[in-house]
Amino acid sequence: MAASPLNTKSNFHARSNSLPSRPHPIILQCNEHLDRLRSSHETSSSSSLLSHKLGGLQDLHECVEKLVQLPLTQEALLHDPQESWVDELLDGSLRLLDVCTAAKDSLLHTKECMREFQSIMRRKRGEEMGITAEANKFLTSRKVVRKAIFKALGNLKATTSKKGNFSSNIKDQQTLALVSLLKDVEVVTLSIFESLLNFISGSTQPKPSSWYLVSKLIHTKRTGCTPVTGENEFSQLDAALQSSVFHMACKSDNSCNLQNHLEKLESCIQDFEEGLEFLFRRLIKIRVALLNILNH
Repeated sequence: MAASPLNTKSNFHARSNSLPSRPHPIILQCNEHLDRLRSSHETSSSSSLLSHKLGGLQDLHECVEKLVQLPLTQEALLHDPQESWVDELLDGSLRLLDVCTAAKDSLLHTKECMREFQSIMRRKRGEEMGITAEANKFLTSRKVVRKAIFKALGNLKATTSKKGNFSSNIKDQQTLALVSLLKDVEVVTLSIFESLLNFISGSTQPKPSSWYLVSKLIHTKRTGCTPVTGENEFSQLDAALQSSVFHMACKSDNSCNLQNHLEKLESCIQDFEEGLEFLFRRLIKIRVALLNILNH
């Protein structure tokens, strides 16, 4: 696929003498954030790597929020408000919010069930059957989380598969460059969200996400990065609980092992929640800004 028009100065020829012929500094910043996220985007993930990527997304969307407030962005949106690409940008902003919400909900549900299990462990210390029953209950709740995650990913795949090549209808090169940037942002963000959802589900060997493959197609240069293989705190706790249930045991060493996994997962969830909450607020601000421009 050809390189993004944002990388070509000629695509930013002004509509009038009052507009700059070079990319705006904020546009350059957005591209830099995108390049950093792409260079670290691999199919294998660890909680630390995903937290790092969420931090990168925060920087990217903070930059995008500034981008949508620029006069050149407002002019592009108001120039062709009825075009299909405008609707697609709005739909894309909604997709990002939906997937972010799905990730937040899955973390919240897991955290609530985990804290209930920790409370039961403290109250029924030494009672093997009681804790085994609660472990089964927690594992059942994890199945509910996984089901919700797979449904969210399925809905995402269904909505994105219906999209057409809306950018082919854009004649103005400056508008095309702007829209291409915003779509690249959506692709990279969805790719990381999909990796995060798979991680939360406890997938130990996830397949390359569809958004990962798309982001590699639109990013032509080689990254030269080595995949990072890390531990998955969600799958580790699931395995520890399954082992506990299978052996029907709650001896001191097993209890300490479970507690260790619970503490690691609690820290992991807290990091993810903080990153997602920041992103969620930023995504809402960006969508509201787009709607305000169109309704002006």
